[in-house]
Amino acid sequence: MNGELLRIVDSIHRDKDIDKEIILQGIESALRKAAKKKYDIQDDEEIEIRIDRETGNIIARSEDREIDPIELGRIAAQAAKQVIIQKIKEAEQDVIYQDFEDRKGELVHGHVVRVEGRNIVLNISKAEAVLPKKEQVPEERWKVGDRLRAVILDVKKAGQKVKIILSRSHPELVKRLFEIEVPEISDGIIVLRSLVREAGYRTKVAVTSSDPKVDPVGACVGVRGSRIKSIIDELNGEKIDIIRWSDNPETLIANALKPAKVESIVLDEAMAKATVIVAEDQLSLAIGKKGQNVRLASRLANWEIDILTAEEVSERTEHAVAEFMCIPGITEEEAGSLSDFGYHSLEDILSRGAQFLTSVEGFDLPRAEHILSFISKLDLASLSRESDKAEAGKQEACAGDGAVDEKGAPGGEAQAGGIPGDKAGGADATGGGTPDDAAVTGGEEHAEEGKEAGDADAAGDGTEEGASGSNGGKHAEKVEETESGEKPQS
Repeated sequence: MNGELLRIVDSIHRDKDIDKEIILQGIESALRKAAKKKYDIQDDEEIEIRIDRETGNIIARSEDREIDPIELGRIAAQAAKQVIIQKIKEAEQDVIYQDFEDRKGELVHGHVVRVEGRNIVLNISKAEAVLPKKEQVPEERWKVGDRLRAVILDVKKAGQKVKIILSRSHPELVKRLFEIEVPEISDGIIVLRSLVREAGYRTKVAVTSSDPKVDPVGACVGVRGSRIKSIIDELNGEKIDIIRWSDNPETLIANALKPAKVESIVLDEAMAKATVIVAEDQLSLAIGKKGQNVRLASRLANWEIDILTAEEVSERTEHAVAEFMCIPGITEEEAGSLSDFGYHSLEDILSRGAQFLTSVEGFDLPRAEHILSFISKLDLASLSRESDKAEAGKQEACAGDGAVDEKGAPGGEAQAGGIPGDKAGGADATGGGTPDDAAVTGGEEHAEEGKEAGDADAAGDGTEEGASGSNGGKHAEKVEETESGEKPQS
């Protein structure tokens, strides 16, 4: 009987990988509980239960009296059995937790045992693991009995149970597959420098080699694509781009955007932005389906990438120069310098701050702070619309916030290089700020008529409603009379 107990303990130890001492302590605890219940003993110190580790003999004493375990009865034995089972389960969960806690990120094999909604439960190495919906690849579907590979994402305790969470959408899965298929990676000859993934669609991998005789891209692809094909098959047809890593940002970005061909790259290192210029027929290829290619390339290179054609770059430059010319005292040459330096809008100047602006030649700190103060007071959304109108009409609008009549009447104060105001019907002074210059945005002819009448400046849209001056209503009537040839009825 006693030898049988040790054999059972040994069998549980081998099957469940639970330490024998833990099992024996559980049995002792169960017998102690049964004895207390049988003899109505309250104090644990009044009863001693011990199992000899060599012979398996059970030694039970209550004060000076020995207890025969057989005397405990059937009910006490059932209670002891439940305690033993519970202790074994707890010990088993502890073993599973300790075993898998240090295996996070490891690739494991498993087969599907059941499907709970969209969550998949797998059996892996004597334990159950869950593949949640959010960690699955969108297009993959699994059924009971299917075998698959996944990485251990997390291991955590939920009460007395251990929850092992797997993932097939994590980039670590692709990394582990490369390590299996490409022995040079395991040997340390080839290094995966960066890996980004949109699970189920595309993965980009940047590799480098510590041995100049080993081509990192060719080694990962394999003879006739044998190595990469095995990885693609495991990922159910997911596209994989393998590129050569470079410490030069321009080279890395150009490689990351492959298969598209890049014409030139302009880097803004301070903002970690790259403007990539491509041919018209390469634009859609560089951007990719729903922006996928440029999005992955940006994450791979750790640069914000903006892809444009040469024509779009020219249009953006013209638009930027037109905006910058509206800043007081900015010449066309300086506006061009700002654009060349990487500024593409007034918002860019505002967001980067005065200190950064001093990096451009001709802009010291006081001037930079004055410019930022000026821009901060503008309605940038309104200005952008006005600038778009000016480009469409091949005109530039640089006007102040107030309106001035031709004779300098006190209807408004002229500001040199002012910005078009956003008040409806208000006339704006021109960039020079002189009273002889009428401010126009797309309505020069009406403004000229307003000059000839000598009554008021034409407003931003060149219509008669926009005329204003020191006596706003009278000036508007004079403009209307001049254009129609008839005096308006009072």
